[in-house]
Amino acid sequence: MARMRSALIIDDNPAVGEALALLLGLRDIEARVATTPEQGLALLAAERVGIVIQDMNFTADTTSGEDGVRLFRAIRARAPDLPVILLTAWTRLEAAVELVKAGAADYLAKPWDDAKLLATVENLLELAESNEAAAQARALAQERRRRLARLQHEHRLCGAVVASEAMLRALELACQVARANVPVLITGPNGSGKERVAAIVHANSGRCDGPFVAVNCGALPAELIEAELFGAESGAYTGAQRAREGRFEAADGGTLFLDEIGNLPLAGQVKLLRVLETGRFERLGSSRTRETSVRVVSATNADLAAMVRAGTFREDLYYRLNVIEIAVPPLAERADDIVPLAESFMGEVPAARLGEAARAALLAHRWPGNVRELKNVITRATLLAGDGPLTPALLALPAAAAAAAPRNLDEPSLEAVQAALAASDGVVSRAAQQLGLSRQALYRRMERYGLS
Repeated sequence: MARMRSALIIDDNPAVGEALALLLGLRDIEARVATTPEQGLALLAAERVGIVIQDMNFTADTTSGEDGVRLFRAIRARAPDLPVILLTAWTRLEAAVELVKAGAADYLAKPWDDAKLLATVENLLELAESNEAAAQARALAQERRRRLARLQHEHRLCGAVVASEAMLRALELACQVARANVPVLITGPNGSGKERVAAIVHANSGRCDGPFVAVNCGALPAELIEAELFGAESGAYTGAQRAREGRFEAADGGTLFLDEIGNLPLAGQVKLLRVLETGRFERLGSSRTRETSVRVVSATNADLAAMVRAGTFREDLYYRLNVIEIAVPPLAERADDIVPLAESFMGEVPAARLGEAARAALLAHRWPGNVRELKNVITRATLLAGDGPLTPALLALPAAAAAAAPRNLDEPSLEAVQAALAASDGVVSRAAQQLGLSRQALYRRMERYGLS
């Protein structure tokens, strides 16, 4: 990877190289100097740099610029995207212009203007950094798609929609540990997709042909949780008119998913620990010991470690459940999943589609209710949209919160952009900061206003 704040100066005049190196050093740009094309190409092969500044002539008895043309083409052959600034005297201006048309970044006449040269170098380095970051992002996205395709080919993902790196890692871990017959603890906020991850663990386990039984410990009264899990004999509690089997019996040979495990009362925790250790339990109101073969996958949005310290959750049970932990991040931390999930929720209505403004609104929202909230929003909007596209009004999301950092909300005029560029000596990053814009946003406005 190129060092972005570095430059290679290729000029047969050592004084030129020294002057440029000192000038660039004022902006913390590290410079290497070569006095011949061969030396410059050798340095370029050994130490990749962020930008090249090259002379157009290296032969004392000619001013044709042919040396510079050959050097530029050799640099392009080795580094097609490397910014190259040409230093030229007026007699070689035509050759420099032709090279700019062929892909050189810019040309400057000798003697150069220090401020213009620094501004040109700064902007080209920023643009190269932005391009490299974009290329890295594209490469990471391509690698992520490859990993997802392999995961889909080798495992059952139960219809999971995933595009983000964080969720892909969670699913990779779920598939990796699925074959091991050990308890799994899935952590994450409500509505983030913990039950879907639990289903993926079951579907890729050796118990996939057995039942997958889910119970929400937070949705049951504390006095009924034990009966729900372990079963109860007739008359074991008020309203128990006949014996009933619990979820452990129903899940025999398969997987039992215990959602909101932090809501399990201490008495139930003792019984659960025993089942995990021995496979034995008794129904509520019975002394008969029963056996079951169940893999327990639990989930919580609570801090179980803090509950252990507070004495509300058994430490031995916590470590028994937490053999493998899979963390499911909130939707706000996996923005790449938002639009694909929204489109999947629209799939049952062929005519439904997301408008660009609706996409932007979805991405701006913080989704405190996570995937569950997103599904609710899309379902409602799809019903109201009819044959038209989904719009921000149909999504009915709260107005996006103001950004934490103050910024200029007014569209800068041509005069404001010109003034900011002049005040910053043409350095785009400084001008953008003055205007309250990102570099990319300022570049777009410069292009719109016809500014180079």
